[in-house]
Amino acid sequence: MSSHGVHSLRRWRGLAMVLLLWAGAAAASTVTLTGPLMQGGLVQGRVAPGSEVFLEGKPIRVSPGGVFVLGFDRDAPPGMRLEVVDPQGQRSRQTLAIAPREYDIQYITGVPQRTVEPPASALERIRAEQRLVEQARAVDSDRQDFLAGFQWPLKGRISGVYGSQRVYNGKPGRPHYGLDVAAPTGTPVRAPAPGRVTLAHGDMFFSGGTLIMDHGYGVSSTFIHLSKLLVKEGDEVEAGDIVAEVGATGRATGPHLDWRINWFGVRLDPQLVVPPLDE
Repeated sequence: MSSHGVHSLRRWRGLAMVLLLWAGAAAASTVTLTGPLMQGGLVQGRVAPGSEVFLEGKPIRVSPGGVFVLGFDRDAPPGMRLEVVDPQGQRSRQTLAIAPREYDIQYITGVPQRTVEPPASALERIRAEQRLVEQARAVDSDRQDFLAGFQWPLKGRISGVYGSQRVYNGKPGRPHYGLDVAAPTGTPVRAPAPGRVTLAHGDMFFSGGTLIMDHGYGVSSTFIHLSKLLVKEGDEVEAGDIVAEVGATGRATGPHLDWRINWFGVRLDPQLVVPPLDE
């Protein structure tokens, strides 16, 4: 990660709360946002019970108590429109300023094309597996496990960061959306927060052993390249439970944990939801 990126993460981790007071047509709406308003950030919100919330015109799940959650992807625009309709029907609007980030981009030439693109014979399998992942990440449960906060699933050397990207032979590859922690095969992987297992697959083409758990309101964790899965779909887990073991399955160059956080289809930075590694 660049020094700019490290500085940005430390600066935004220090942000505890943003309180927005919006003047409505007849009254003021109060919205509390907790978390980093930046690309890759996960933000918890609170409004008056009975309010409705919209991000860029799309309705957001709000709990009976007024709790909601938002996520901003790697390339989120600098401004996103948040609207709140209070219990009296008054609508308030605000443009959220989303801080940009710099990402590690590597340019690699002379790579044989067969190592960049999967073989045609694997495309049907890849598409079927992608549908399974999308279904797991589309779960919109009323769990509020994300409110408990997140812990590191394991600690070790960071070998890959969110948002990095490689350009092979002039063609941009898909950005890396996970946080890689290098560890020997068999190292225990722990649940970073309470949740319910929505996908447990032992051998996917790209990701090998793959585990997805739902933390509620569209927030999910994904672990990939696992050597062993210790839970099954439908299992309830608590933060700190051992759920899998590190591996190098799928398309991995060595044993490590690739941990990903999603808000539905929006890919977030896991490093923004946990304390600094040295704490």
